Amino acid sequence: MAERAALEELVRLQGERVRGLKQQKASAEQIEEEVSKLLKLKAQLGPDESKQKFVLKTPKGTRDYSPRQMAVREKVFDVIIRCFKRHGAEVIDTPVFELKETLTGKYGEDSKLIYDLKDQGGELLSLRYDLTVPFARYLAMNKLTNIKRYHIAKVYRRDNPAMTRGRYREFYQCDFDIAGQFDPMIPDAECLKIMCEILSSLQIGDFLVKVNDRRILDGMFAICGVPDSKFRTICSSVDKLDKVSWDEVKNEMVGEKGLAPEVADRIGDYVQQHGGVSLVEQLLQDPKLSQNKQALEGLRDLKLLFEYLTLFGIDDKISFDLSLARGLDYYTGVIYEAVLLQTPAQAGEEPLGVGSVAAGGRYDGLVGMFDPKGRKVPCVGLSIGVERIFSIVEQRLEALEEKVRTTETQVLVASAQKKLLEERLKLVSELWDAGIKAELIYKKNPKLLNQLQYCEEAGIPLVAIIGEQELKDGVIKLRSVASREEVDVRREDLVEEIKRRTSQSLCIC
Repeated sequence: MAERAALEELVRLQGERVRGLKQQKASAEQIEEEVSKLLKLKAQLGPDESKQKFVLKTPKGTRDYSPRQMAVREKVFDVIIRCFKRHGAEVIDTPVFELKETLTGKYGEDSKLIYDLKDQGGELLSLRYDLTVPFARYLAMNKLTNIKRYHIAKVYRRDNPAMTRGRYREFYQCDFDIAGQFDPMIPDAECLKIMCEILSSLQIGDFLVKVNDRRILDGMFAICGVPDSKFRTICSSVDKLDKVSWDEVKNEMVGEKGLAPEVADRIGDYVQQHGGVSLVEQLLQDPKLSQNKQALEGLRDLKLLFEYLTLFGIDDKISFDLSLARGLDYYTGVIYEAVLLQTPAQAGEEPLGVGSVAAGGRYDGLVGMFDPKGRKVPCVGLSIGVERIFSIVEQRLEALEEKVRTTETQVLVASAQKKLLEERLKLVSELWDAGIKAELIYKKNPKLLNQLQYCEEAGIPLVAIIGEQELKDGVIKLRSVASREEVDVRREDLVEEIKRRTSQSLCIC
């Protein structure tokens, strides 16, 4: 330590000598010679580890959230949770990491995006990729055969992030699932109803829910001549049709995955079709597809599903889309995905999808993969893509320059004169004890103007002003920040008056 201090002193003295020579306008050779000595001393000194600089940033694919952004998120979560509870769901939680073997082999080609953790005392662990596989493990571990649950938590994917489009490496999922043996398509229809209710309530724009069935896809692949071993990898290619053209998907199937061109062409004839229940009926008459047992089961279930969706009043929001594949391996039946629609540029054009905001489907075999006896628990569920929704709501508020309240404070306790801190503390305590959301300025003698300005900046609607005269009269002056109207309220009536005035809360969604 003493040696370093001595070196630091030599560097300081040599630095002063160099500066002195520059001020004296000494020769360039002399200055250069002394600078060289200074650099050698600095090299000897090396970096000071106690003062080492580090980059202040969040890891790639993650972000911080300001109070304003968190206020938006809380409102969105509130809409979603209220809908889940309205449909009778219970809430659960599971660990943020699972045994690696729990997650392995459940996500198809996306398994490479799982975050593996270093060996922690003999257990190989991974961060959860979604909330569905941990839910299936939870059912099997607790021997549950019937539950309707929701779960809102963070998941992790080692993906290439696209932050502006709400695509991160750490992000929230909001899941709703119905587990149990029930009559066909009733729980599935309710999941689609919930999806439509949430997206309509959030008012983020027009949307369309694409629906398909993995049994129809597998039947279609079989009659088109896709080898069994290539079903899942070809399914993954088809799933890209919402992002790239058919020609690009075909090139991937043929060039990268070794599918015969004529087989790819037969797939193309099917996967470019979409419509409503009339398309289901048309495919039920398809001479090849209707002969496949799996496809026939899927088509019959979809026809029944559309009947229930009509009764729920949401059939106009649903499109049967044969290109929808959902790349995850665990889906076994109906699958669906909600996309926001972009207004068409020309009249008569079809609206364009601008991104998935919710998805889900039926996965009847996943729980059985964890059960020692292979007992299956049929499940169907949905996941709301809240990060994309947050991005859309934030952008909308920015465009409208809309003010967002970041606190829920109902009233500021203020004073009009000096030496009234004790009275302010007494009153704010009374309000807190009565369940009123109240604040005060942390100064002994704040100016009234500063207190009123704070209310305007923070969006606090009311000010309870204490003055010497008010104390004598046993009243509090209650001021509306918006209208600047002031009324004297008896101290014992203050709580009820504040509740009455702030009973209508504003929503930002």
